[in-house]
Amino acid sequence: MFRFGYELLELANSQNKKLSEIVLEREIELTGASAEEIRERLYQSFEVMKASANEAMNKEVKSVGGLIGGDAQRVNQYSQNANSLCGSTVMLAAARALSCSEVNASMGRICAAPTAGSCGIVPATITTAAEALNADKETVIDGLLVAAGIGVIIQTNATVSGAEGGCQAECGAAAAMAAAGMVEMSGGTPEMSLEAASICLKNIMGLVCDPIAGLVEAPCAKRNASGAVNAMISTDLALAGVKSIIPFDEVVEAMYEVGKSLPFELRETALGGVAATKTGKEIMKRVFG
Repeated sequence: MFRFGYELLELANSQNKKLSEIVLEREIELTGASAEEIRERLYQSFEVMKASANEAMNKEVKSVGGLIGGDAQRVNQYSQNANSLCGSTVMLAAARALSCSEVNASMGRICAAPTAGSCGIVPATITTAAEALNADKETVIDGLLVAAGIGVIIQTNATVSGAEGGCQAECGAAAAMAAAGMVEMSGGTPEMSLEAASICLKNIMGLVCDPIAGLVEAPCAKRNASGAVNAMISTDLALAGVKSIIPFDEVVEAMYEVGKSLPFELRETALGGVAATKTGKEIMKRVFG
């Protein structure tokens, strides 16, 4: 069992195992389920992720609040037809993250990973990485296991709630989970997975949660897209040998301290940030009267 990132690493290295194997052993111990049952359940979740990541790619899925809808389709078409600066793989992941957010905001079926508000980052990146790497089912499940392990550590020692720690906790945790998982899918070391997760969290440190009109639509959807890109960049940095400098557990602790320092107006109350701008207030009146 592990509570911190360094414990997860020690278990993997001392037993010469992958991070996914250690996380799987934890799940077996906690749930009593077999390895096969856990892996199959995780793959079923991945099927939900894939569906939401692709649902809005070729049609407009309008949100209940009416603030978002159609951006996933626009970005998907752009990624296919334009000579984008970021490249087709990154833009595809961004489009898929938008798709998940639009499906979520339309009350469609998504997989919260770790929350509904950040539901686009893990599905978009793991799906896109699986295609880019030509990964098989077992490799995808290994990546999701590592992502889950990182999420457990952040949830246990800090928070993944925007209301408690700002968007840095919500989208930051999702990006860290995705990056660590993609490192394992790419054949990186356990240390690289933790480096990628650390870099992700640091890249988004301090980000407030300020949903316009209190709806998980804007700026949430675009932050999912940028979170997916953050995860992919952090993955490649770690695989290239870039280190975080600050260890993962200390980054998690710092993120939590920053989150607790944020005024309540900037923690999902829709009283600060872009929600409190002139336009944000006008949208609030338009939606709720």
